[in-house]
Amino acid sequence: PVLHMKNRHAPVLRMNDLPSVATGFADRTPTRGAAAGGLEIPDRGTIPRRSSPPLSRIAPAARMGAMSYGLSIALPGPARPGPQLAPALHRLCRELGQGGPSCLAVAHREADLEALEHQARRIAAGSDDVLLLGMGGASLAARALLAIRAPRPPRLHVVDNIDPWSWRRTLAGLDAARTHVLAVSKSGETAETLALLLLALDWLAAAGAKGRASVVTEPGPRTLREIARARALPVLDHPPAIGGRFSALTVAGLLPAMIAGLDAAAVRAGAAAVVADLLAHGLESAPGRGAAALMAGEAAGAAVQVLMPYGDRLAPLARWWCQLWGESLGKRGLGSTPLAAAGAGDQHSQLQLWLAGTRRHMVTVIAAPCPEDTAPLPATGLDRLAWLEGRSMGALFAAECDATCESLAEAGVPLRRLALERLDARAMGALFAHFMIETLLVAAAIGVCPFGQPAVEDGKRRARLKLAARQPRRGGAPARQAP
Repeated sequence: PVLHMKNRHAPVLRMNDLPSVATGFADRTPTRGAAAGGLEIPDRGTIPRRSSPPLSRIAPAARMGAMSYGLSIALPGPARPGPQLAPALHRLCRELGQGGPSCLAVAHREADLEALEHQARRIAAGSDDVLLLGMGGASLAARALLAIRAPRPPRLHVVDNIDPWSWRRTLAGLDAARTHVLAVSKSGETAETLALLLLALDWLAAAGAKGRASVVTEPGPRTLREIARARALPVLDHPPAIGGRFSALTVAGLLPAMIAGLDAAAVRAGAAAVVADLLAHGLESAPGRGAAALMAGEAAGAAVQVLMPYGDRLAPLARWWCQLWGESLGKRGLGSTPLAAAGAGDQHSQLQLWLAGTRRHMVTVIAAPCPEDTAPLPATGLDRLAWLEGRSMGALFAAECDATCESLAEAGVPLRRLALERLDARAMGALFAHFMIETLLVAAAIGVCPFGQPAVEDGKRRARLKLAARQPRRGGAPARQAP
């Protein structure tokens, strides 16, 4: 089928040109078969053809150089996101012009970075290891940033669960006298983080390393602050107006990244470029078109949103996005299910379902640049592997990414492709901002508040009641079973 381009920057292209359009920065025109990176694209006779209209396509952003990525979209049928998106975008742009929302406005701040750098140097000094304790948004963005760092001391270990086995295994490999504990909780009341910190402080004290800990929480009377004050631990303020899953550009995401040697200013600069694109181009911006595609895909029946990075370093970003999308939009019986996948591994576990199973999936592929210096695969003398001979692992990886996008688009699966020019701190900041803006726009368009997670509180309340019922009260009298 022919892709009818709906963007002033793009010509009409055929489906097998999808990879070249998707990248937005490489001057190449791959073809089907062995010429497409040396990977033979198999016969698609078993993949059901969609009876939908020709694919409509919003072409990649021409402004990729400023933002570190390009966006291409393939939808089965016209892109109809609904009439609510334009007013939602107008409201968000107006709010940005007035200095909000805080999770995006912080991208333009510089004054706090010097103080954060001082704290990062303080924590890293004399530390071989840093133990980051945080649940959900308190650690997911930091983990995503840490995944792209170059190896250097100190080593950072993210503890984002309360599995006793994992906890013992983590501590077993650390020297308390050379370890700094950093506990992050926006509310200061997260039960798991409080439990981990109390155990970590006892572990430090037992080794004579009392005081090697810091906490991050919002101002006010918070349990985490009380624990820190009682032990004379440094406390860093978490911005009270920014929730955990939107805190990637704040101390929660940037302090661990700075301890690891990443450039926090570059992270924010990448985010600021995406915000600028939104303000300058509105619905024609990358996040504006991305949100339109998401809403159009869901209007056509997509109930599962898949984020599939090609690059192991981006796997933690997909986990961060799952929380952002799921907790922000899953309200009032609305929202779609976020699913983190990994290319190329999940080609062998999930792709069959997306191509030939239920019509419930929309897929966003993130294509990261592959190393060019990987050694070519050696010759085997087998004719059936001649197409692979002399190709590098990176070439195979890139070809499989291109081929998967092509298969999905031709099968009529709603598809978006974010192609990174490079994977660095600036690109990560751009991706954080892109996904946050998309989430805010979709939330406003469907009429839900993207902040807070009220349904989760019920489980927390029940857990407290169960523990209270099982533990003896102070003085030895058992607690009465809670209803």
